[in-house]
Amino acid sequence: MANLNKVMLIGRLTRDPEPIKKQVSNEILGARVGFAVNNRKLNQQTQQWEDEPVFIDCEIWNRGETQQGTRFLETVKKGQQIFIEGRLRFDQWEDSTSKTGKRSALKVVIENFQYLEPRADGDGGGRTYQQSRPASGGQQQSRQPARQTAPPDEEYDAPPMGTPAAGGRGGEDDIPF
Repeated sequence: MANLNKVMLIGRLTRDPEPIKKQVSNEILGARVGFAVNNRKLNQQTQQWEDEPVFIDCEIWNRGETQQGTRFLETVKKGQQIFIEGRLRFDQWEDSTSKTGKRSALKVVIENFQYLEPRADGDGGGRTYQQSRPASGGQQQSRQPARQTAPPDEEYDAPPMGTPAAGGRGGEDDIPF
């Protein structure tokens, strides 16, 4: 029987990322963040569509050479819209303050993320960052930390296709089909 544990979400951060640190050396291991997505549902009384927020706890870890958790801490802020891709993880722990003595939470472990808005420092959105994951057979496989997509049109310097500056004559006759 096949299994698949994959999550892809677009939403906004509900709080600034918090570092996850080693207790002894204070080294940053990753980050925790709150995330919210909206589900649309029809209100049966008013017949109007309403947004119903879903709040999700997420974690991202430094692995291999990418140091994604640290990069995430340094580059995203509360309210920013991002795309995340990851997997679900179910945590259980003992808690003497609860009635049953046990607590649990379902979290998303972020493996890739992409900015969907320009950052405050003027750098455009559209970058994707991927975690490095072990390859099959237990060997470590390293992925490139930053795979860039094309920047938005207003940031792109190349002249449009078919213009004299792009090497064409500038007319409709330059269409290659």
